[in-house]
Amino acid sequence: MSNLTLTTIARTQVGRSSSRRLRKINQIPAILYGKRTSPEKLAVDSPEFIKLLKKVAGRTLIIELKRNTGGDEALAFIQEVQRDPITDRYLHVDFQEVKADEKFEAEIGVQIVGEAHGVKVQNGVLEIAAKTVRVRCFPRDLPGAIMVDVTELKTGEAIKVANLKAIDGVEFRDIPSQPVVACIAVEQEAVAEAAPGAAPAAGAKAAAGAKAAAAPAAAAKPAGKK
Repeated sequence: MSNLTLTTIARTQVGRSSSRRLRKINQIPAILYGKRTSPEKLAVDSPEFIKLLKKVAGRTLIIELKRNTGGDEALAFIQEVQRDPITDRYLHVDFQEVKADEKFEAEIGVQIVGEAHGVKVQNGVLEIAAKTVRVRCFPRDLPGAIMVDVTELKTGEAIKVANLKAIDGVEFRDIPSQPVVACIAVEQEAVAEAAPGAAPAAGAKAAAGAKAAAAPAAAAKPAGKK
């Protein structure tokens, strides 16, 4: 389990004006969802949250939320982060609470390891079929990411959920036959046609030859009488 911590601030006011006031004082509106409790409205310090995000680095990690009022601490992971598409400023954060002694489900990001044989040797293309994988486990067993080694993957092959390396204490919840990553073969003819300055395909060569042969005959045809 991660040892990440974040201080939260209780808030009673809601609405757009309240959220704007929080952002003006460098705080981010947030909410904590619990399995058996009502959503709890919070705020977090923006600089502290940004530092936390750098440590999380896109992974699903358990965070210890400390209340500024001195109440009980909560374990949670970041469910969603909303940002302004223009200013890139953080607008809102959703946390999902978990219990240390209870299993829960979460979407975990897939990370590719190695270079596929099909890409390196067979001129194939790697295709990510699933960016996340759903797992069920205790908070202490939660993997930050699902590492998928594609080194031996050849063109025409795929790594499915059933092929993922087992992780102690973690149960994969997606359909076993669901593809996670595949190596797709690229047709040589398609590659040749797409490449700038490439020689035309066999059919195109034949058509070009026939056209060239017909051109002199047309030019030699005498003009009709007036």
